Amino acid sequence: MPMTEPSEQLSLMEEQLVVDKRPVSDGRVRVSTRTEFVTEAAEARLDSENVEVTRVAIGREVSEAPQVRTEGDVTIVPVMEEVLVIEKRLMLVEEIHIRRVATSEDVSIPVELRKQRATIERED
Repeated sequence: MPMTEPSEQLSLMEEQLVVDKRPVSDGRVRVSTRTEFVTEAAEARLDSENVEVTRVAIGREVSEAPQVRTEGDVTIVPVMEEVLVIEKRLMLVEEIHIRRVATSEDVSIPVELRKQRATIERED
Protein backbone atom coordinates (compact mmCIF):
# COMPACT_ATOMS: atom_id res chain seq x y z
CA MET A 1 0.00 0.00 0.00
CA PRO A 2 1.33 3.19 -0.84
CA MET A 3 1.72 5.56 1.80
CA THR A 4 -0.60 8.48 1.81
CA GLU A 5 0.19 11.68 3.28
CA PRO A 6 -1.88 12.68 6.13
CA SER A 7 -4.46 15.13 5.00
CA GLU A 8 -5.13 18.19 6.89
CA GLN A 9 -8.33 19.99 6.54
CA LEU A 10 -8.73 23.64 6.97
CA SER A 11 -12.04 25.09 7.87
CA LEU A 12 -12.82 28.48 6.42
CA MET A 13 -14.94 30.78 8.41
CA GLU A 14 -16.59 33.99 7.44
CA GLU A 15 -18.29 36.64 9.51
CA GLN A 16 -21.40 38.27 8.16
CA LEU A 17 -22.92 41.56 9.21
CA VAL A 18 -26.66 41.66 9.72
CA VAL A 19 -28.27 45.08 10.13
CA ASP A 20 -31.74 45.24 11.59
CA LYS A 21 -34.02 48.08 12.64
CA ARG A 22 -36.59 48.19 15.39
CA PRO A 23 -38.78 51.02 16.58
CA VAL A 24 -37.75 52.68 19.82
CA SER A 25 -39.97 55.15 21.65
CA ASP A 26 -38.00 58.27 22.48
CA GLY A 27 -40.93 60.16 23.93
CA ARG A 28 -44.45 61.24 23.03
CA VAL A 29 -46.08 64.43 21.93
CA ARG A 30 -49.65 65.34 22.86
CA VAL A 31 -51.49 67.98 20.84
CA SER A 32 -54.73 69.36 22.15
CA THR A 33 -56.88 72.26 21.05
CA ARG A 34 -59.29 74.40 22.96
CA THR A 35 -61.76 76.91 21.70
CA GLU A 36 -61.98 80.29 23.36
CA PHE A 37 -64.76 82.80 22.93
CA VAL A 38 -63.52 86.35 22.66
CA THR A 39 -65.81 89.36 22.50
CA GLU A 40 -64.48 92.07 20.23
CA ALA A 41 -66.07 95.29 19.07
CA ALA A 42 -67.06 95.42 15.41
CA GLU A 43 -66.63 99.04 14.46
CA ALA A 44 -68.03 100.75 11.40
CA ARG A 45 -69.04 104.18 10.23
CA LEU A 46 -72.70 104.44 9.33
CA ASP A 47 -73.53 107.15 6.83
CA SER A 48 -77.07 108.37 6.47
CA GLU A 49 -78.82 111.14 4.63
CA ASN A 50 -81.94 112.96 5.81
CA VAL A 51 -83.97 115.61 4.05
CA GLU A 52 -85.41 118.83 5.39
CA VAL A 53 -88.55 120.04 3.68
CA THR A 54 -89.39 123.75 3.88
CA ARG A 55 -92.44 125.37 2.31
CA VAL A 56 -91.76 128.88 0.96
CA ALA A 57 -94.85 130.95 0.10
CA ILE A 58 -94.45 132.81 -3.22
CA GLY A 59 -97.92 134.09 -4.39
CA ARG A 60 -96.66 135.42 -7.74
CA GLU A 61 -98.32 135.20 -11.14
CA VAL A 62 -96.27 133.44 -13.80
CA SER A 63 -96.86 132.93 -17.48
CA GLU A 64 -95.74 129.29 -17.50
CA ALA A 65 -94.92 126.62 -14.94
CA PRO A 66 -91.31 126.76 -13.73
CA GLN A 67 -89.26 123.57 -13.95
CA VAL A 68 -87.95 121.67 -10.95
CA ARG A 69 -84.49 123.13 -10.30
CA THR A 70 -81.49 122.68 -8.04
CA GLU A 71 -79.69 125.57 -6.35
CA GLY A 72 -76.60 124.36 -4.48
CA ASP A 73 -77.74 121.47 -2.28
CA VAL A 74 -81.44 122.49 -2.44
CA THR A 75 -83.92 121.00 -4.91
CA ILE A 76 -86.84 123.37 -5.59
CA VAL A 77 -90.20 121.92 -6.65
CA PRO A 78 -92.76 124.55 -7.81
CA VAL A 79 -96.39 124.10 -6.72
CA MET A 80 -98.93 125.59 -9.16
CA GLU A 81 -102.54 126.62 -8.83
CA GLU A 82 -104.98 128.00 -11.34
CA VAL A 83 -106.83 131.03 -10.01
CA LEU A 84 -110.08 132.23 -11.54
CA VAL A 85 -109.99 135.92 -12.13
CA ILE A 86 -111.80 137.34 -15.08
CA GLU A 87 -109.33 135.36 -16.98
CA LYS A 88 -107.42 132.29 -16.07
CA ARG A 89 -103.87 133.00 -14.88
CA LEU A 90 -101.10 130.73 -13.69
CA MET A 91 -100.12 131.55 -10.10
CA LEU A 92 -96.97 130.27 -8.38
CA VAL A 93 -98.36 129.54 -4.92
CA GLU A 94 -95.33 128.13 -3.14
CA GLU A 95 -92.06 126.34 -3.59
CA ILE A 96 -90.96 123.33 -1.65
CA HIS A 97 -87.27 123.48 -0.79
CA ILE A 98 -85.66 120.07 -0.09
CA ARG A 99 -82.19 120.09 1.47
CA ARG A 100 -80.09 116.95 1.93
CA VAL A 101 -78.30 116.71 5.26
CA ALA A 102 -75.62 114.00 5.47
CA THR A 103 -74.56 112.62 8.84
CA SER A 104 -71.95 110.10 9.96
CA GLU A 105 -72.05 108.08 13.14
CA ASP A 106 -69.38 105.82 14.59
CA VAL A 107 -70.88 102.67 16.07
CA SER A 108 -69.35 99.87 18.10
CA ILE A 109 -71.22 96.57 18.40
CA PRO A 110 -69.85 93.69 20.51
CA VAL A 111 -69.42 90.52 18.44
CA GLU A 112 -68.50 87.10 19.87
CA LEU A 113 -65.71 85.40 17.90
CA ARG A 114 -64.26 81.89 18.34
CA LYS A 115 -60.51 81.34 18.38
CA GLN A 116 -58.71 77.99 18.72
CA ARG A 117 -55.44 77.60 20.55
CA ALA A 118 -53.14 74.55 20.12
CA THR A 119 -51.11 73.28 23.08
CA ILE A 120 -48.20 70.91 22.41
CA GLU A 121 -46.66 68.96 25.32
CA ARG A 122 -43.67 66.66 25.04
CA GLU A 123 -43.82 63.59 27.25
CA ASP A 124 -40.45 61.96 27.81
